[in-house]
Amino acid sequence: MHRKTVLIVDDELSILVPLQFLMEKEGYVPKLAQSGKEAIEKIAEVRPDLILLDIMLPDLDGYEIYQMIRKRAEWESIRIIFLTAKNRDADMAKGIAMGADAYITKPFSNTQLVQKIRELIGPGTP
Repeated sequence: MHRKTVLIVDDELSILVPLQFLMEKEGYVPKLAQSGKEAIEKIAEVRPDLILLDIMLPDLDGYEIYQMIRKRAEWESIRIIFLTAKNRDADMAKGIAMGADAYITKPFSNTQLVQKIRELIGPGTP
């Protein structure tokens, strides 16, 4: 059975590590990237089912990465959740207007995040 893969893109280890454990616990296969460039390489390599995408990254921002993903037809089915500290209404509106599947602000509740992931790609494998 195909285990669903979640790519976590964030430059902060304090976010990456707990999310990695959370995804494993929920039965997903977590992959990590700490920059936009690394994210694009990982997407090409593993074709994740869903991406948790931070907006503020050291090289490209999350909006640029999102646009790069959406330009590739073979990546159309990848679900994307912006997961970011940018919590102003204007930022949230931009993320949703771009077509992101969800926009969740930090600090976030693990329960809320897992619920949204399940809605988008279904449960992980226990």
